[in-house]
Amino acid sequence: MSSYEDVVKTLQRENKVLGATVTASNNKVEELRRDNTVLEARMNTSENLVAELRRENMVLETRMSSSENEVAELKRENADRPKVAFSAGLTDAGSVGPFDTEITLKFSKVFTNIGQAYSPTTGIFTAPVRGVYNFRFTVWEVRTSTWTSGILYHNEKRMTLSYDYNDDVSYVSVSNALIIQLEKGDVVYMALPSGYGVFDDSHNRTIFSGFLLFAL
Repeated sequence: MSSYEDVVKTLQRENKVLGATVTASNNKVEELRRDNTVLEARMNTSENLVAELRRENMVLETRMSSSENEVAELKRENADRPKVAFSAGLTDAGSVGPFDTEITLKFSKVFTNIGQAYSPTTGIFTAPVRGVYNFRFTVWEVRTSTWTSGILYHNEKRMTLSYDYNDDVSYVSVSNALIIQLEKGDVVYMALPSGYGVFDDSHNRTIFSGFLLFAL
């Protein structure tokens, strides 16, 4: 009988050990399950973050593509926009005039002639496109007891007459500027009235300039 009780006690002890082991295993399984739940949550968070970053990248790529298209369009518009500008000095010869009749001043020293709308041979600017243009001129005279003047014409219309008299000072100069709307083919030029003189040399004292502000 004693031997049987010993076996029972041994089995009971082994069962307790096995129970403790099973409990420990169950606890480990639960811990692993909790770890897996945390990992799954972190994985879901990471996947959501990746998805959000992908969406943001798609938005940025769309905006970048739109910006590149806008830049390309602006480049095309700028390339198609007419470019017109000129600036010229009168002469290196010194005194011009006075004459008995009004003459067209031929500004022969071309500094800039983008668009080739100004002719140094005739002194005439011809508008290549309909638009709004800016013109500026300066006339200069060094001779005493001499009138100096400049007339700016739009086609046959006198737009402005500027003049001064050099009595006993070293020189006089007159400047003026106008913004004029021109049709394609309209002409603008400078004239010297009869009885007036101007002076120019390598210092480019008497000049005529113009440029297109914008086409219409």
